[in-house]
Amino acid sequence: MKILSENRKARHDYFIEETFEAGISLCGTEVKSIRKGALNLKDSFVSFHNGEAYIKNMHVSPYEQGNIFNRDPLRDRRLLLHKREIQYLYGAVKQKGFAVIPLSVYLKDSLVKVQIGLARGKKLYDKRNDIAERDAKRNMDRAIKEKNQ
Repeated sequence: MKILSENRKARHDYFIEETFEAGISLCGTEVKSIRKGALNLKDSFVSFHNGEAYIKNMHVSPYEQGNIFNRDPLRDRRLLLHKREIQYLYGAVKQKGFAVIPLSVYLKDSLVKVQIGLARGKKLYDKRNDIAERDAKRNMDRAIKEKNQ
């Protein structure tokens, strides 16, 4: 499994409750561009329309040799999920106040897959607690390393 792009900001801004693996419907030049790692997940999210899930705002840079076959870099791309998974995610978003966001894009057996997460937004004090825990862990690791030397 080769990770092509990761949404690091997602884990900072959200509590990830559950993760799902989804295929993504792409055109030929988009696949070539993604294999080169020319995509950005920073502000992307998943929305639902007519019983299907779509990823929005995922920027896939145009392929340089693609000329007329290139598509719009920010077009909506359909996610390939089972019907019950789509219904579960849609219900969680509508009732419980969750968001569905892409966490990473990777290659699995030459197929492009997206890991999406069912996420709940963090408050500012939650982010501060995470930063404080990370700093404390870093300081403990440093102290242990110095003690062993």
